Amino acid sequence: MPEPSFSAKPPANPVISAAVDISADQVRAALFYVIAFVVSVSVHEFGHAFVADRLGDRIPRLQGRLTLSPIAHIDVVGTLAVPLLGAMVAGLPLFAWGKPVQTNPANYTRRFSTRTGSMLVAAAGPFMNLVLAVVSSIVIVMLTRAGVLSATLQHALIGYIVVLNFVLLFFNLIPLGPLDGATVLAGLLPPSMQRIAELNRKYGMLVLLVLFLSPSMGLPGLGVVMAPVYRLIGGWLRLIGLGAA
Repeated sequence: MPEPSFSAKPPANPVISAAVDISADQVRAALFYVIAFVVSVSVHEFGHAFVADRLGDRIPRLQGRLTLSPIAHIDVVGTLAVPLLGAMVAGLPLFAWGKPVQTNPANYTRRFSTRTGSMLVAAAGPFMNLVLAVVSSIVIVMLTRAGVLSATLQHALIGYIVVLNFVLLFFNLIPLGPLDGATVLAGLLPPSMQRIAELNRKYGMLVLLVLFLSPSMGLPGLGVVMAPVYRLIGGWLRLIGLGAA
């Protein structure tokens, strides 16, 4: 299943004329975002593959997905073209997806129910984004205190790695349709409420699409959903001494 991802757009500096003039800074920022997405999506998909393998499903292993190599996980359109376009064109949201990890819940160990196994595999992707964000934060703090990073580079690393992965963590846990959060929700709901999970799988993508398109119609959308997330991210950065970056 594609893994849509979302993050704040980089500062835009377009020159409006008869034709769209894309500045060198925009191109540079867009390339950095694509690289950041490639790394983050690869880590995310590896998490799915690793947990599925640990639960007994050998399909990800046979397909070469038990690796952090981006070659195994990127989708040319979803991981490269779409975020590149979103970063360079004003008004487009930034999102991306990786090559979906194929897994068969019937192969999971019987220590867990199929729903629980699927929930663990789904949660592993966002969890890996959390790990990457936290580890990156610690490394940035250490390098900053050692005087290795300039203020400009520190700010870039926070935006392109730390903030992006925290956003991917929370966005993918939104309990809608194709996102990992829908599978996590299905695993948490009791059998008597699985009808909710079925409706979510059927109509969740439509709701997600409405959230994406709502701002263009002057309505609140993903910005409202993600606003508390950015406050949490700001709190984390202040806690580790990077809030002023």
